[in-house]
Amino acid sequence: MVQDHTGENLRRVMAARNLSVGKVIARTGLDRRTIQGILDGTNKPHPRTLHRLAEGLEVALDEFFLRPSQLLYRWFDRRTNPIVQEVVEARPDLFTGWTEMDFDELHSRFGTGGSLTTEGTLRVVQEMNHRRQLHEKFTVLLESSQAEVIGGIVELMYEKMVLEGE
Repeated sequence: MVQDHTGENLRRVMAARNLSVGKVIARTGLDRRTIQGILDGTNKPHPRTLHRLAEGLEVALDEFFLRPSQLLYRWFDRRTNPIVQEVVEARPDLFTGWTEMDFDELHSRFGTGGSLTTEGTLRVVQEMNHRRQLHEKFTVLLESSQAEVIGGIVELMYEKMVLEGE
């Protein structure tokens, strides 16, 4: 049987961010009974609920599934890439709208020979921001009258990539 760590992990996230149950409710739109049930282990949350928690608290969804000890890699990644924090402090304009997941991804990157340099960090940040902008545009297109055309183009490109073994 798989042990549920959702409540334990929610408490950990709340403590790390100094969040009360009321603040979690405000950020996620979930009701008090749901949050309390998760915290005390009487409620096994639906996947939709977990997604709302992750989005509202700006954490990766896996934060709620893993044993807390398995999340130590994030601490390690942040310690092995100290330049990232310097770049964040020097260029906060590049990080507008970033979530904890985005920072986790950035900290997990490595440059040639080890941790990221300032230049390497800036390059990765620019790539991540560009990819985010493309995702946003793609989402808009999928909601437009061109959704079928865009979907067809993506399917063709994907098939081509698979056939070529990429």
